[in-house]
Amino acid sequence: MPASQTSPPSPTTHLISVVLPCYNEEAVLARTHDRLARALRPVEGVRYEVIYVDDGSADATWNLIRTFTRESPMVRAVRFSRNFGHQAACLGGLKEARGDAVVVIDADLQDPPEIIPEMVARWRQGWHVVSARRTARHGETAFKNLSAFAFYRLLGRISDHPVAFDTGDFRLLDREVVDTLTGLTDRELFLRGAVGWAGFPETTIEYQRDPRAAGESKYTLPKMLALSRSAFLTSGSVLPLRLPLWTGTASLAGALAMALTRRGRAGALPLALFGLESLAVGTVGEYLHAVLRQVQGRPAYVISERIRSTIPGAVLASVEEVA
Repeated sequence: MPASQTSPPSPTTHLISVVLPCYNEEAVLARTHDRLARALRPVEGVRYEVIYVDDGSADATWNLIRTFTRESPMVRAVRFSRNFGHQAACLGGLKEARGDAVVVIDADLQDPPEIIPEMVARWRQGWHVVSARRTARHGETAFKNLSAFAFYRLLGRISDHPVAFDTGDFRLLDREVVDTLTGLTDRELFLRGAVGWAGFPETTIEYQRDPRAAGESKYTLPKMLALSRSAFLTSGSVLPLRLPLWTGTASLAGALAMALTRRGRAGALPLALFGLESLAVGTVGEYLHAVLRQVQGRPAYVISERIRSTIPGAVLASVEEVA
């Protein structure tokens, strides 16, 4: 694949940005870059740019990314000052992207870059959002498969807006959608929830998710719980906010029933009320914490280094082809 285009792009040519959030992906990143290069073969009317976002990696991830930028002028990169999290890295990539549409894909090769051209084809048909829906998750534990299944369905039940089941952040977003998302003031943006909230026309492409090509999953249990908290508390549902009212009503009804029937041991009622009060206070406390983070006004991330491309019409080259 050539490293650049000699002729200027046509005025009707679309630029597609591909954003890859990375965190300690040294073991797989070269393979990811090569597969991406092969998948993004230039087609008539479409150009690509690739944006790597290093989310504070502690290994050689940034050195590899710097190599990619030297080998292909269409590759751009930003480096965070520390690890701010996957959602912040996705948001950072969206803000850096210049394309008419933007594809977000993880760097661990669980999501196949080969379906990006199909996403682009759907977008050119008029869809604003093209989401990749997982029909199978190979190489993952039964707990993770079950928890992911339950997460999307529970979120769909309580959410005030549509939620696409079994879809992560691997999706194509039209420029209008990107501008909407990057213009939000949420300090902890739950990207897939915000896409559903925006309400743009959406279609899906089904695929089977592969095992990680190398390394370990960066979504540890604490990070999965943190993502779930952000999804349920800040993605638009009012259910958690109403829990104290419902639990208070239920506890009063239960206390009244026990008083009328004279059942239950003397210590059962105070203990039950204490548990319900703790649950209510904890829920309100989570909301207050979310409000605190919001009003602090701190940015979602801090960029310590940025590498810009030098040739707007350049074409991605793989490591093997450059060598």
